[in-house]
Amino acid sequence: MTSSTLNIGIMGASGRMGRMLLQAADNNPKTKLAGAFVRSVSSLIGVDAGEFIGTGKNGVALSTLDVSGIDVLIDFSLPEALDDVLAQCVAQKKPLIMGVTGLNAEQEAKLTAASQEIAIVYAGNFSTGVNLSLNLLATTAKVLGLEADVEIIEHHHKHKIDAPSGTALMMAKSVADARKQSLKTALVHGRHGAAKRTAGDIGMHAVRGGEIVGEHTVEFIMDGEIIEITHKAQSRTTFAAGAVRAAVWAADKPAGLYDMQDVLGLKNAS
Repeated sequence: MTSSTLNIGIMGASGRMGRMLLQAADNNPKTKLAGAFVRSVSSLIGVDAGEFIGTGKNGVALSTLDVSGIDVLIDFSLPEALDDVLAQCVAQKKPLIMGVTGLNAEQEAKLTAASQEIAIVYAGNFSTGVNLSLNLLATTAKVLGLEADVEIIEHHHKHKIDAPSGTALMMAKSVADARKQSLKTALVHGRHGAAKRTAGDIGMHAVRGGEIVGEHTVEFIMDGEIIEITHKAQSRTTFAAGAVRAAVWAADKPAGLYDMQDVLGLKNAS
């Protein structure tokens, strides 16, 4: 390892995404796994992270959160851990890559406040493909405006806690912003009863089952034609690699709240 290698810490290391992040941090030539953090009640505390993911002993033991020995923290754990994560990262000026979905309004406000002190990359999805899709959605929505009825259908595995997914909400916001709508008033979750569709609605439908990694389709439905923009994730490794990429990008950035559009340089893309 060179002196410029970035020391990465993973919060939620024992989870589905956590395992992938442990591997991704070791696979990236610009980073090194330096911390693997789990809940204080976890029975895995003390287990070697390398042995945990089956790559061989690496000397990094699973432990409770302590950011003192890392350069950047990646958090894909649960909303309940947010206060401790923010407190430690702000106190020790450590950039944070926040991949936790399902944060409430109060928690998002705390995240925004912390971003005045440290660099935070906050995204509902860290894949390159999804973030390219957001640009396509914005362009399509801007051109079609309210002439198209928009419906979003997302599929995830049966273990996923939050619905709709963070990615689906990002897609809905991309459409709403492009059409100069308020997402809060335009979003309609599911459909039931006898009411007609209202012009400008953005329909949202969450499907849960099996072991689906993540599939999102946005339909622009017009009289005579339909445009569908779909992204299918075939492995969680794409999210993990994107999060590590974000960590490398954020390491030397000033305090602020960023997203993957910033990391990928897409915000000013035509």
